[in-house]
Amino acid sequence: MHRIPLPLPNDGLHAVNVYAIATSEGLVLIDSGWALAEARDLLESALGGIGFGFEDITRFLITHSHRDHYTLAVEVRRLFGTRIAVGIGEQANFEAIIEGQVEAQFADMISWGAVELAEKLRPVFAKTDHDAVKRVYELPDEWIPGAQDIVIGDRVLRAIPTPGHTRGHLVFADPEAGLLFSGDHVLPHITPSIGFEPARAELPLGDYLDSLRLVRAMPDMRMMPAHGPVSDSVHTRVDELLVHHDVRLAATLEAVRDGAVTAWDAAHKLSWTSRGRRFDELDTFNRTLAVGETAAHLDVLVVRGELKSSTVDGVVEYLPLEQ
Repeated sequence: MHRIPLPLPNDGLHAVNVYAIATSEGLVLIDSGWALAEARDLLESALGGIGFGFEDITRFLITHSHRDHYTLAVEVRRLFGTRIAVGIGEQANFEAIIEGQVEAQFADMISWGAVELAEKLRPVFAKTDHDAVKRVYELPDEWIPGAQDIVIGDRVLRAIPTPGHTRGHLVFADPEAGLLFSGDHVLPHITPSIGFEPARAELPLGDYLDSLRLVRAMPDMRMMPAHGPVSDSVHTRVDELLVHHDVRLAATLEAVRDGAVTAWDAAHKLSWTSRGRRFDELDTFNRTLAVGETAAHLDVLVVRGELKSSTVDGVVEYLPLEQ
C-alpha cells in the first residue's frame, strides 16, 4: 500500500492523500485527487515509481463527493474506463452538483440569518460555469449501498458509512492489516467541516457525532487520513474530536444565553480556527462554513433539549429554555 499526497489549489489544505493498493488484479485507489494537471502528472509519476500506470487502476473507492477526492477519478475513467464506486448516501449531492441546484444552499443561508452572505454569494453562483462543473463531475459506476465487504485481490476492505462531513461519507477499514482509511471523517490536525454540501442533511452534526462513536466502538487501527500524516491510533483522535465538539456545543449554548438569536448571531460570538480568530476576520467562504457549523451545533442543542427554536419569516431563531 502506498500513500501519495497530491496538491490542492488553495492555502488552507496543501495536499490530499491518495492511497494505492496493489493487488493481483491491478491497482485500487482510495480517493483520487483534484482534476488538476499538476495533480495528474504527480499521480502518474508516483504510480510509475512503484511500477504501475493509469491503465493498471481497476477501481477507485471514493470516500465522498468533494472535488479534491473525486474529480481526478473521472478524468482517468474517461481515458481508461476505470470504475468508480461511491457511497449511496452521496447520490443527492451528486445530483445537485451535476444539475446545478443551488437554491437549497441559499435557503440554508437565509435560515441561518446569513442574508449578507447570501447576497455576496448569489452573483458568484450566477457566474458559475455549470458546463465546466459537468466536465469534472459525472455519476460513479457503482453506488456502495451501505456497510459491506469489498474484496480487492487478497484483501477485504470494509466500507462503513460515516455521515457528517457529508451525508454519504465512507471510511474503508482493513481489519486484518489494522488500517482505517478515514477520508475526511477523522483527520489528525483539523476538524472537518460539517454539512458543507449542496444537499445538506437534516442534522449533520448529530450524524457526525454518531459516526465518531461508531468508529470509536471498533477495534483501534492505524489512521490513514485524507489530509495530513498517518497516525498510530484512530481512537486517540476520535476522543479529541468528541471533546472538541463538546466544548463547541457548550460555547454555542453560552452564545445564545448571551443574546444570540440566529446562527449568524452566534457565529459572531464564537472564535474560529486554532488561532482563535474573530468571525469578521474570516473570508466569505470560511464565514459560510462557520455559520453552517454554528447552525449544526445549535440544532443538536435543540434536539438534546438544551435550546428551543422556531422559524420566523424563514429564519430559524433559538432561545434558552427559560425564555
